[in-house]
Amino acid sequence: MLCATLAGGATRPRYGGTLRVELHGAFESADPPQTGPGMADLARAFNIALWEGGHRAVYAADENAAGGRPFVDSVEIQLARPLRDQSIDLELGKTDIVELGPNEIRRQQPGRKTWQSQPVRVVALVFNRRIEDARVREALALAVDRAAILTVLLQRQGEVSGALLPQWLSGYAFLFPAAFDLPRARALAAGAHPLSLGVSDPGLRTIADRIALNARDAGLTVNIPPPGATQGTTADIRLMEVRIAAADPSRALAALAAAFGLPDPPRAETPDALYAAERSLLEGFRVVPLFHLPDVYGAALRVKGGPGITPLGEWRFGDLWIESVHP
Repeated sequence: MLCATLAGGATRPRYGGTLRVELHGAFESADPPQTGPGMADLARAFNIALWEGGHRAVYAADENAAGGRPFVDSVEIQLARPLRDQSIDLELGKTDIVELGPNEIRRQQPGRKTWQSQPVRVVALVFNRRIEDARVREALALAVDRAAILTVLLQRQGEVSGALLPQWLSGYAFLFPAAFDLPRARALAAGAHPLSLGVSDPGLRTIADRIALNARDAGLTVNIPPPGATQGTTADIRLMEVRIAAADPSRALAALAAAFGLPDPPRAETPDALYAAERSLLEGFRVVPLFHLPDVYGAALRVKGGPGITPLGEWRFGDLWIESVHP
């Protein structure tokens, strides 16, 4: 038996069992990654027991973990699992923790356990250096109907933003406009040449398609290469998602700037300096922030403790235990 039932239906954690996890991403590497969401927690509380080409990993509890032995005996992670398949597996009891996309969140059964981080993923448009006309860059920024995309495609998960750093981290994100202004966009886009939009993450494809439609309404032609075509740095614009990995806003801004190919901002010691540094990065519309999105996970009812993620979306599997289905 993995847990004991107390008065009022509460459970007391016991050691044992395997926590089954499914994730959308894949790590195509010969060795287990040492960085990334949750990696620090796994390395701190578990030892790698199996690594299968980046598609399946098993971690065994470290009996001598600094924070104490994890409650579960092991964590089994299935990688490269489509979001829809994850949701079905959770409903059928085949897994314990899954990632939830907007469509899967909408389909969640009432009473299902859900964990959500702060908005830690920044979705933005990044222009290639060869697109020198700032009017064209601003035109596309004004043409994107962020509110409609958030409502329809993202099921209101996250926040519309014109800032790199989210409001919860900087406190001033609301000062950066995320305007939708088609008349001005049309005026700025007059005579613009067609542009190509690269999308490296298939999960962003529907957003890219909607951006292309918005651009057409503003008189801009934006073409998206078909799936499988080369969509790297050769595209005029890239739709990118970058994760915030630091709770220190100055460090987070520097990391975002590096990921988006922007100049390294100066170290900001005050809120005013941080705001000035971010404003400098956004001048000229080389990068156009669109959304700040959270990590959302669904957990089986037998998973106790938690939440299993921190506000930054880091896993905390060592704090979870599994309720036995048998008395």
